[in-house]
Amino acid sequence: MGDEMLVRNCAPTLAGIKTGNMFSRPFEDEQKMRSYVRALNASLRKKGLRVIPLRYKNGNGLIYVYRPAFLTRDLGNTDAARILEKQGYENVSADICVSRLKRKLEENDTFPHEIGLFLGYPPEDVNGFIKDSRGCKYSGLWKVYGDVEKAKSLFSKYKRCTASYCALHKKGKSIDGLAVVS
Repeated sequence: MGDEMLVRNCAPTLAGIKTGNMFSRPFEDEQKMRSYVRALNASLRKKGLRVIPLRYKNGNGLIYVYRPAFLTRDLGNTDAARILEKQGYENVSADICVSRLKRKLEENDTFPHEIGLFLGYPPEDVNGFIKDSRGCKYSGLWKVYGDVEKAKSLFSKYKRCTASYCALHKKGKSIDGLAVVS
């Protein structure tokens, strides 16, 4: 069940076309979640991916799958750095920011608005959501406040990738086989 959920929720990241994805799945206990994450990291790290358990609550783990090189690039964007600073991030180092995000998620039941930056959403869309969550121009995989056509193109690309990866996984392709080096 875990691999199917991983593919269904993280295919664009596995394919190297998106910075990161998150998914929630049930675990018997926190130790089982950590074992699952360790096993994924053992096979995916060589592909340029990292897997982090963000929190464990009520039998469910929130798992973050991302490409550290992409996240470093994204958080280095001037607009993204400004958003993070306003949200209490004192440093835009990807590792430090992920640790801060993890703490925020562990301390609160809600998702912090800046989480979109960790998923590769455009800073203008993240900033638009922070300022006015209802005033978006378009809603798809995320709420769009900037370039609607570019977002629609990305949504379509991500959906095609997910459908393709789910079909390949169903035919027996492993997670390691699906993940590309980037």
